Amino acid sequence: MKGAFITLEGVEGCGKTTQMSMLRDRLEADGHRVLLTREPGGTPIAEAVRDILLDPANTALSPVAELLLYEAARAQHVAERIKPALDNGIIVICDRFADSTTAYQGAGRVLPLDTVLALHRVATGTVWPDLTIVLDIPAEAGLKRAAAAGLFSKRAAAGIAIDLRKNQPAHRNHVHKTFRDVQSLLPDH
Repeated sequence: MKGAFITLEGVEGCGKTTQMSMLRDRLEADGHRVLLTREPGGTPIAEAVRDILLDPANTALSPVAELLLYEAARAQHVAERIKPALDNGIIVICDRFADSTTAYQGAGRVLPLDTVLALHRVATGTVWPDLTIVLDIPAEAGLKRAAAAGLFSKRAAAGIAIDLRKNQPAHRNHVHKTFRDVQSLLPDH
């Protein structure tokens, strides 16, 4: 029996981690095997790419290079962790996937949508979420929740750069709107 692939999406501070844990607990209580994972990351190689993306020394990363790194991490994650788990009947719950890349790198970094979608197809092959849950809260509310939870201070303490462009209201609102619209943009698999 093939597993199921569930992704949780939304702006920073929307509650993805909390909801993932609650969903995992419920599914495990019902007897299902569950894998929690995240993007970028989920495998040693993808985590190394994550480190590059979040390294404060790399703030000059071009939008295209950033997109390619996210897609490279995704390709490794799908090949090494997600697809094998699905093939073994495991329910995979992933914090972020292609919706986030479409919102943050596509809309947020103003990259051509057809390029972003083509790279999604290359990176994921035939693996696509069976269900995507978008946690829809206003960008400002998410930012306040993330700040209250100490997300930004934790990142700063870990040496992770906070991209000030991403903290501008117009940018946050544009990304939030893209999360709301992205399901109509992504291909059916």
